[in-house]
Amino acid sequence: MAQVSDILKSKGGELWSVSPQATVLESLETMAAKDVGAIVVLEDGRLAGIFTERDYARKVVLAGRSSRELPVREIMTTEVVCVAPRRSVDECLALMTDKRIRHLPVREGGAVVGLVSIGDLVKAKIADQEHTIEQLQSYIAGQF
Repeated sequence: MAQVSDILKSKGGELWSVSPQATVLESLETMAAKDVGAIVVLEDGRLAGIFTERDYARKVVLAGRSSRELPVREIMTTEVVCVAPRRSVDECLALMTDKRIRHLPVREGGAVVGLVSIGDLVKAKIADQEHTIEQLQSYIAGQF
């Protein structure tokens, strides 16, 4: 069964982040440049929050606020659900469904080492199922 650490290895070791003082617009520009839907907010190397497209839509656009001067710290999600690299894909999918979230920062030893999205987890789940199907087909065909 695939673990979060497997996903992080396949994605590479890059973690995109902004500081709490960054403006919402700067944060959105970084997210657009990196083609991601969420970005971790780090202060002195520690997790301060997470900023997502959902935060922007609900706390900026719908509230009629300006993203040019608004610091991300004022609208980021501060109660962040995190997972350890050893957590399974199934555990993460269940956690995301229960908490109604789409992104999970990955922590190891107190440090944020990555971020996985629901898309990353679904992709890993599908790959695992495809592998199982291939093995079963080989077994049935006598090619084991």
